[in-house]
Amino acid sequence: MSFAASFRFPRLSKTAAGYQLADLVRRWRRVLATCLPGRMGDALIPRDPHLTLILAHGQALLCQGEGETRRTLADLDAASFQALGALVAGHRDTTEPRTRLELPSDWIVSRTLYLPSQARKNLRQVIGYEIDRLTPFQLDQVYFDFRLTEDQGKVGRITLELALCRRDLVQDWLGRMREAGAPVDRIVWPQAWPSANLLPDEESPRRLVRLLGLEILLILLVMGLAAIALAGPLWQRSQILAGLEGELTDLKRSAAEVESLRAAIETAHQGSVAVLERKSTQATMIDLLRELTVRLPDGTWVENLEFQGQEVQIRGESTQAATLIGLLEQAAPFSGVAFRSPVSQVPNTDRERFHIGFNYQRQGGDS
Repeated sequence: MSFAASFRFPRLSKTAAGYQLADLVRRWRRVLATCLPGRMGDALIPRDPHLTLILAHGQALLCQGEGETRRTLADLDAASFQALGALVAGHRDTTEPRTRLELPSDWIVSRTLYLPSQARKNLRQVIGYEIDRLTPFQLDQVYFDFRLTEDQGKVGRITLELALCRRDLVQDWLGRMREAGAPVDRIVWPQAWPSANLLPDEESPRRLVRLLGLEILLILLVMGLAAIALAGPLWQRSQILAGLEGELTDLKRSAAEVESLRAAIETAHQGSVAVLERKSTQATMIDLLRELTVRLPDGTWVENLEFQGQEVQIRGESTQAATLIGLLEQAAPFSGVAFRSPVSQVPNTDRERFHIGFNYQRQGGDS
């Protein structure tokens, strides 16, 4: 099946494959030439030195090149055939010229064939065996070529397009071009598919298609340099972007560390301020002991003193336990003075056990 039909490469002869690769290289050169300025682009545009002989009834048109670069060399008739050799030599600038013979459309017989899928591996041989049944000609009377147009392997059948021409119409021209030094290696027609060639491989000129010559190497070198020139800025941009992203990541990490340290410092500062504030509002133990020493009368012993926050509780024995409440209430820092448990007599003594609680606020502090 042809590439245009289903993206599957057909079986090509060595000559047809060489033509396709050469055409691909020329197309690449044209595309690359459009990207280069001025004379650089003009110098890279491929100049096809090969010849095309366009046949008509009784005459021919000799051209050089193909497509937009084609130019006419001569309009041949019976009188100018003798000068064909000199004409070809004067316009040939390659040691291995490629000559294409283009036939009129009405010289071509084409038809669609349906063959069993088992014939796919030997299609040319099968068509050769069946040519007398498929056409009104014998195999030795025609040149033919074919291409797969539809893959019907699922139903056991393949479809192909067959094109052929009579040998007697072109053999005289093949001999003339061979004698002129530009043997024909391809026979086509205006509606031919890209890889079409009616000339069989065994009749093609025996020469190598030099695709890896100096010109091709230079083309590949220019294409490689152009690719590097186009890819260089993109690579540099990606490297710069990667560097900036790395720097941004480092800056984000540093900013996060600074923010974490700032939060830790703020927390520590708030804790120290809270401690200082609490310390400034709480009475010191030495002040409390001084007040108790002044207020408690002789004959009083404090056995246990608990001081938590602003609440103070004292336990002990005194010969004047009943008067302690009044004495402690006279002290300005003390408030809420009261017995926390009943007073009890110490056996065999004149002392009484007491348990007194009150609030202590240092003078000048906040409540």
